[in-house]
Amino acid sequence: MELAYIPSPSRGVLHLGPIPLRGYAFCIIIGVFVAVWLGNRRWVARGGRPGTVADIAVWAVPFGLVGGRLYHVITDYQLYFSDGQDWVDAFKIWGGGLGIWGAIALGAVGAWIGCRRRGIPLPAWADALAPGIALAQAIGRWGNWFNQELYGRETDLPWALHITSVTDGREPGYYHPTFLYESLWCIGVAVLVIWADRRFKLGHGRAFALYVAAYCVGRFWIEYMRVDEAHHFLGLRLNGWTSIVVFVLAVLYIVLSARRRPGREEVVEPNAPDDTDEAGTDEDGTAVDLDKKSEDDTESADSAEQKAEAKEEDKAEDKTEDEAEVKGEAESAKKA
Repeated sequence: MELAYIPSPSRGVLHLGPIPLRGYAFCIIIGVFVAVWLGNRRWVARGGRPGTVADIAVWAVPFGLVGGRLYHVITDYQLYFSDGQDWVDAFKIWGGGLGIWGAIALGAVGAWIGCRRRGIPLPAWADALAPGIALAQAIGRWGNWFNQELYGRETDLPWALHITSVTDGREPGYYHPTFLYESLWCIGVAVLVIWADRRFKLGHGRAFALYVAAYCVGRFWIEYMRVDEAHHFLGLRLNGWTSIVVFVLAVLYIVLSARRRPGREEVVEPNAPDDTDEAGTDEDGTAVDLDKKSEDDTESADSAEQKAEAKEEDKAEDKTEDEAEVKGEAESAKKA
């Protein structure tokens, strides 16, 4: 018996009356909110307007969910369309099964539609959202923990995952918690992208490409550890090959984009404020106290008005003195 291990939840769903509350769905929803929150802060810091990220996410998220599910169903079709399986299960997204590659691909189509409607360059929006997507994945992976799925080989390590139900043809036991490995890796990817973006002023989609490349590196070795059923090609799982191909494409994009369009976009959103946005954030992302700023502006205006009045009074006094002097000279001349 293991002295230390990561326990699995006794169940992955709670019922609020007739309404099922599924842990997998909660993880996805929380991840989306975190991605939009962080993306909004980064977008505003780049010169965009508050709320723009959320408006475009209304298009990107549904497309991403559909794309993620399609990728999973297509690459694991035997789970739904082979003998003894019910094809209706292909629509039960709450049971688990979202492919990140399909989610990013079709989500990008939705984002492109939203950006086009707002007159915003998609690469700039993607750069702002990149680390948030990584954090969303980190949170979403805990949905696999609730479902007791996508774990690795058996192990006796103290952080082994204790599986209590029979899944993927495996007996209950202690396995590598690959969901945890990928979650931690995604957090590291988010930190890397934020650091590199600040250090090198990444623009024109390069921050997003860095996220993609870094994620693929981690996904490749984590995919090698997994034991769930998957299609293989030349000895590698399909997702392993996908990681290699997407990594190469992401690196090529970073190199070619840096040569063709160095630097970062000067304008990310038409008609957006230049210095400080409505949410009180400067160009570098520093928060601004708008009430204090308003008071300072008012005080400056009052001070300028007082100076103008004082200047007018000085002119009036000088004019009076000049008139008195002229009058005095005229009277002296008459007396003479």
